[in-house]
This record gives sequence, structure tokens and C-alpha cells, in this order.
Amino acid sequence: MSEPRRTALDATHRALGATMTDFAGWDMPLRYGSERDEHVAVRTRAGLFDLSHMGEITVTGPQAADLLDYALVGNIGKLATGRARYTMICQEDGGILDDLIVYRLAETTYMVVANASNAQVVLDALTARQAGFDAAVRDDRDAYALIAVQGPESAGILKSLTDADLDGLKYYAGLPGTVAGTEALIARTGYTGEDGFELFVRPADAVTLWEALTEAGKDAGLIPCGLSCRDTLRLEAGMPLYGNELSTSLTPFDAGLGRVVKFEKAGNEGRFVGRDALAAAAERAEQNPPRKLVGLIAEGRRVPRAGYPVVDAEGTAIGTVTSGAPSPTLGKPIAMAYVDAAHAEPGTKGVAVDIRGKHEPYEVVALPFYKREK
Repeated sequence: MSEPRRTALDATHRALGATMTDFAGWDMPLRYGSERDEHVAVRTRAGLFDLSHMGEITVTGPQAADLLDYALVGNIGKLATGRARYTMICQEDGGILDDLIVYRLAETTYMVVANASNAQVVLDALTARQAGFDAAVRDDRDAYALIAVQGPESAGILKSLTDADLDGLKYYAGLPGTVAGTEALIARTGYTGEDGFELFVRPADAVTLWEALTEAGKDAGLIPCGLSCRDTLRLEAGMPLYGNELSTSLTPFDAGLGRVVKFEKAGNEGRFVGRDALAAAAERAEQNPPRKLVGLIAEGRRVPRAGYPVVDAEGTAIGTVTSGAPSPTLGKPIAMAYVDAAHAEPGTKGVAVDIRGKHEPYEVVALPFYKREK
């Protein structure tokens, strides 16, 4: 087996005493101390994350927008310069290859950010779909380090280090700027359910920026945070994780995310990979959805995990847990699960999770579990 890759901040994480873990071929910080403390810091103050394992792919050229409109399910040609969009890349049969964020950096330049586990798959798919378009696809995974500061104090911390117009920076927008003397793409995006920023910088500048953010956030209660609390934060916020809620066996409509599929596009006469299969999936979801993604909140204390069966009052399997964890915000175990449509209505009674042979009662709720006040 090959050695896991290390980010530019690897020595910093180890000096901070981080527990490291292999994630998608990268050696990443799982936690620095208490997962719960890190989670609460992001919800109430601010947390600092190294996300340099994410996969950046640049698409440039006169027909870059047309290529992305064809390759992805979203209407990328309508994206204004400086804005970002959540979207997906699907197979011809409609199965999800990955969920993505696309940033329009300039008139003919886009950055596609893929999940670490799927970055090569996305790169290969975009390259294969490039034929016939006057556009270039470039692997920029080694060109960036990615540092995120998330939480209600994040804007104040970042303002002390940049003269960029953060007040004017909308959610899902990005602008070039200088942070602590470091050139960065400053994006108002995140995966925590809180306000926050993701900073794309040169790997050589990562340590300097991390240290500057740490110092600037000291009085605001900012602490370093690992992947473990990032997972509980995104779970509370009802955000899907590829490999759990999303996979090639599911279409965006199966995942309750049909809104990201745009059948009306200006480019390519509306053609895009998976269009016919997704149109059929949309019709199925409208008329007779087999299963729906729901939230589950425990009545007891036992924690469900991905793959555990969801059962009805008679013990008949009606679904499967996709993600589960203790919720520091709610003070109870929570889960996301795909369940039969007949049992998906919030407030449905008699639903339980089979946890090692014992049926633990759970309440069906609408997602997300947590939504920040704006």
C-alpha cells in the first residue's frame, strides 16, 4: 500500500497533538482534543480546518461554460463571475459520481472542487467529456491548500486580516484578496451549517496563513478542528456525504436533491450527460418515490451507524441508516436514513433502528436537524 499524502500543514497538526487518520488517501487530522468541544466551538465561536485534501480542477477556454453545462447537471453557464454553485456530476444512467462546488473565477475560467475520494473520478469524467469543446481541463490539486474558518465569529476574525469586502461577499460567492499578506481566493462557503469562509491559497503559504488565523482568532475562541467534528456538524445541518447519502446507485432525485438538476440550459441545446435517465428519475420521484431521505432523532441514548436497518412497529425493514452520530447541539443521537415513502412523513410513529438486535425507537423529522439564525 502506498503512503497516504500529507498536506502542507502536516507538521503543524502533529505539533498541535492531532490524532491523524487516513482519509481518501490523505493523512488528515481527525481531532485535536475533544470532538464535542471542537463541534461546540464552531456552533458558538469559530473553528479552523485544514481541507487541503479536496480536489481542485480548473476548466478554461471559450467553451468552458458549455463543457460544464454538458458534463454537470447544473446550469453553469448562468453562473455570474465571482459566484459559486452546488451541483453534481452524474453517469449516463443518472447515478451520482460526486457532488461538487463550481466557482466562476473569470469570464472563461472555472474551478471545480470535488470530494477527495472522487477527485480522480471527476477529473477523468471531465476530461472524457471535453471532446468537441474549445476548453481545457487541468488538474490543480497540487496548486492549492484549502483552509476554512467556520462559525459565528469567523467574519470578524477574517476581517482583522484582510481589506477584502467581506460584508459584500454573499453566501456561495468568492473573490480574490489578500489575507495576512497571502494571496487567496476567499469563498463564503462551508460544510458546517454555519457562516464561514474557505481560503484557497498556495501550499507554500498555508502555514503562515494558519498561524495568522490562529493568532487573530485567539480572543474570539477559535480552535483547530478535525474531520470528526466536521462530520457531526454537516450531519446536524442535513448535508449529504458522498459514500453515505450519495452514490452511483442513486440519482439526485432519489437523494431528495432534484433541485440541482437543471433541464433548461442555454448551452448545448439542453443536452447533458444523464439527461434522459434523470428525466425518468424525476417522474418516478414525483409519482411514486420508493424511498426518501429523512432525519431520525433517538428517544434513547444508543447511537445508530451507517448501514443499520430501520424497521417499523412489526420489525419489518423499511430503510437503512446512512449516517449517525451523537448530536452535541441536540443532546441526542441523530441519523439520516433512506426509508420507505410510507414512513417518511415527519412525526411518523413506530419507527426504530435495529442496533445490534435491539429495536431502538426514533422519531422521523424533516431535515436539517439544525439551522442557524441569520
